[in-house]
Amino acid sequence: MIDILTKVAHPQTMLSQYQKVYAMVRQIPEGRVATYGQIARLIGQPRHARQVGYALAALPEEHDVPWHRVVNVKGEISARSKPGYEDYQRILLEEEGIEFGLHGRIFMREFVWDA
Repeated sequence: MIDILTKVAHPQTMLSQYQKVYAMVRQIPEGRVATYGQIARLIGQPRHARQVGYALAALPEEHDVPWHRVVNVKGEISARSKPGYEDYQRILLEEEGIEFGLHGRIFMREFVWDA
């Protein structure tokens, strides 16, 4: 029998994982984007793209993490819980020179971070 309590991450472990996400996202250069999955792989947590999203969603109001540089694997801006944040993210990316196609997708071959 599997003890489900051992499957639940300790809050300190989650906090340290979030800090790894934040440290990696800080390395994305201006004018480049990374995917959630790419960040997960780079921090040694492949197949945990969703956790990267959770970490970015948990950012406090005052932070220095360029969260807007992380997009989904299709080169699209993922939906946010706060209305209007998708548009805000797009504006931030466009200000950095990121270009979008007609269907709202970033030209990933041109703008993906080659980490």
